[in-house]
Amino acid sequence: MQQDARKPHPGSRRCSGLARRVLTVAFALLILGLISWAYAAGVPLASDRYGLLAFGLYGAFLALHLVAQSTFAYLEHRRVARRAAARAPLDAGSARSVALTISAFQEDPHYLRQCLTAARALQYPRARLRVLMVVDGNSADDLYMLDMFREVFADEDPATYVWDGNYHQPWEPAAAGTGAYREVEAQDPGRLAVEALVRTHRCVCVAQRWGGKREVMYTAFRALGDAVDYVQVCDSDTRLDPMALLELVRVLDEEPRVGAVGGDVRILNPLDSWVSFLSSLRYWVAFNVERACQSYFNCVSCISGPLGLYRNNLLQQFLEAWYNQKFLGTHCTFGDDRHLTNRMLSMGYATKYTPRSRCYSETPSAFLRWLSQQTRWSKSYFREWLYNALWWHRHHAWMTYEAVVSGLFPFFVAATVLRLFYAGRPWALLWVLLCVQGVALAKATFAAWLRGNARMVLLSLYAPLYMGGLLPAKFLALATMNQSGWGTSGRRRLAANYVPLLPLVLWALLLLGGLARSVARAAAADWSGPERAAEAVHLAAGAGAYAGYWLLMLALYWGHVRRLCRRRAGGYRVQV
Repeated sequence: MQQDARKPHPGSRRCSGLARRVLTVAFALLILGLISWAYAAGVPLASDRYGLLAFGLYGAFLALHLVAQSTFAYLEHRRVARRAAARAPLDAGSARSVALTISAFQEDPHYLRQCLTAARALQYPRARLRVLMVVDGNSADDLYMLDMFREVFADEDPATYVWDGNYHQPWEPAAAGTGAYREVEAQDPGRLAVEALVRTHRCVCVAQRWGGKREVMYTAFRALGDAVDYVQVCDSDTRLDPMALLELVRVLDEEPRVGAVGGDVRILNPLDSWVSFLSSLRYWVAFNVERACQSYFNCVSCISGPLGLYRNNLLQQFLEAWYNQKFLGTHCTFGDDRHLTNRMLSMGYATKYTPRSRCYSETPSAFLRWLSQQTRWSKSYFREWLYNALWWHRHHAWMTYEAVVSGLFPFFVAATVLRLFYAGRPWALLWVLLCVQGVALAKATFAAWLRGNARMVLLSLYAPLYMGGLLPAKFLALATMNQSGWGTSGRRRLAANYVPLLPLVLWALLLLGGLARSVARAAAADWSGPERAAEAVHLAAGAGAYAGYWLLMLALYWGHVRRLCRRRAGGYRVQV
């Protein structure tokens, strides 16, 4: 008879955990040291006679990184496809119970209706699915969302409730008069009413006192308790694919060690502007290359807020710690999805991504609002990077490697750009710009092949948006990591936030100063020697190639995309 495997002694587990921590720290320091040395030393691997066309060790490392990332992403897509082909149909009788939670805040009625209609159309057994929408705000201006919920789910006996408070706002019973006797109730009747509705109705919408997105999500999670097996998160500007939930559920059903799974988030409004179009291409690569690669190693760093599924028994264990997260003494409000993912990773559970689950979410079409969004996301990225580092030892070494590489990348890029702008050699600057666009084009070409859509080639146009907008915004995010808030404005009133423009202005002044210095030094230099003559030839040819590349890309964009764009209104009005 087979004997049960002996459990390791607690002391040996502690020693094993300590050893993994030491090895992980050593590995991280090794990667950090090698990358820093390769960058600082500038070791050339290939060069022409005058060192004008040089390819260094750091560039080779980045190229190998992109090749490895693309290869593992492709292998993950293959693995997902094989598993999907071998699956049997879902048995409705044994399907896991799921709650779809929707977070809403001053949502555009057009987007909200799409979200709720898509929730109704989900291909999942009705008896095993609940829908719970929580509105952040309970004023008269917010109640149109409750009305729309009742309208869309009219045949589902929906329940709606306006809560004067929320789980974390002090509740005080109303006084019967000055000096009058009051019987103080032990618990908030609003909270009891919300929890009773969630237990007794399949479709529930609650409008509560404003508290931010994390407060809204907490209400949904806390009210559900242990009533369901899985919890799906979704935003009110998101349109779910009918098969989105089913594909997420299959991943958790098939892999018990997976604690959370995310899907493919695409852009709902790609043709609103050039910003939203480039964002749509960037989103596809972020999910289907970068997160697909992470999924190959079971360590997806962020289960995105619009489309994610969690094991409820695990979520309830860290719910309070997730809500009460603080950074430098400040209560954290944004970055809720990254911290949910990190909490799951901290417990040693795997996180996955499946491209078979899909949704479409709104993205900013105006540059300023996009910049504010990216600054907010960068804040949560840097903050969660520090928390994530505590649990590298519990997961595959790729998680450590990629965190170090992606964490250092913006700093090395900024240092490279500044060094070249002030180097006094126009060709050196142009050569790096050509290399950047060449790498961007190669990455875009791979994405076009993987997706089977030639339009992905235009992803290479995203490089200037990153270099001129997102890169300086990251440094503002790093300097203001401890500032919290909802992080976005409701779409009814799009508040203008000009603070993210400050680093862009400073960045532009730095680059213009360096460019002027380099041009002045080049103009004063002696160009009669053979090396300078060769540099002049390279400069003319490179400038022509660079200009030709941009003319071609802009022509493709204008001919195939720009003419299809239409501008949406910056806000909306609702009759209350």
